[in-house]
Amino acid sequence: MSFAAVTRQGARYARFAQLRCFSSTPKTSAAAEVKKLGVIGAGQMGLGIALVAAQKAQLPIKLVDTSQASIDKGLKFANKLLEKDVGKQRISQDDATAARERLSTSTNIDDLSDVDFVIEAVPEIPDLKTKIFSQIAQICPSHAILATNTSSISITRIAAATTTDPTDLSAPSRVISTHFMNPVPVQKGVEIITGLQTSQNTIDTAIELCKKMGKIPSKSADSPGFLANRILMPYINEAIICLETGVGNKEDIDSIMKNGTNVPMGPLQLADFIGIDTCLAIMKVLHEETGDSKYRPAVLLRKMVDAGWLGKKSGKGFYDY
Repeated sequence: MSFAAVTRQGARYARFAQLRCFSSTPKTSAAAEVKKLGVIGAGQMGLGIALVAAQKAQLPIKLVDTSQASIDKGLKFANKLLEKDVGKQRISQDDATAARERLSTSTNIDDLSDVDFVIEAVPEIPDLKTKIFSQIAQICPSHAILATNTSSISITRIAAATTTDPTDLSAPSRVISTHFMNPVPVQKGVEIITGLQTSQNTIDTAIELCKKMGKIPSKSADSPGFLANRILMPYINEAIICLETGVGNKEDIDSIMKNGTNVPMGPLQLADFIGIDTCLAIMKVLHEETGDSKYRPAVLLRKMVDAGWLGKKSGKGFYDY
């Protein structure tokens, strides 16, 4: 038999196996119904997630943050976004009022005791996230899905914090990452990242919730940086190295990427919008967990964080705001 014939036969076998695989897949989803959503963290990401869920999925939301000032600031921003949508006739005033009324707040994490799904959206500090998950595993109902918005920290590690017994998967199996892209009201993509312990029911429920929020989910393995940041952050880091070594100035670096690759903003401006400190935190995780020198954070990136130049949120980054 010729090489071409063997190749054709192999392709037929592959298609047959693929068809068998698809035909054995259940047609009905194992997704559980989400009637109430909890969000931890009233910062830009948490507020964005809560607002989109209130608008698109039309779910009652409990937004929790330890700081009342952060909650007040977040609600002020939410009202501004809703007013903007009404002004541009994207939604009616009645829709905006209804979305705002679905959003309630608290400074007490115990108020998440009746949610079906909770999304943690606090800073990328591993100890902080594991502490929160050890708490919500005890506070939330036994059926509740426990999701994190982490952009770089291992889901398996976070899930392990929900129990002291590694053989007990009742809580760890309900842990998953729903990594929303920033800004949440604008970006469609969500990374669905599973830990070693994550159940299929948890995956299905997370995917269905994201779809109801008008998002497009993509699945990623539990690997440092996952998909989005494994690709994006080295790109931003290399742009910073180009700046610090004089390969180009900030305007030319951003201009060539915008006008040469058709991205909406250049890497340095994007870093400002993400947050310079967030970029550094993710690069540190990539570098430490892979041990690969190609993920070493740029010297200038560290210096800017030391200076407090964190980007748009602080008023100064690579550009002034």
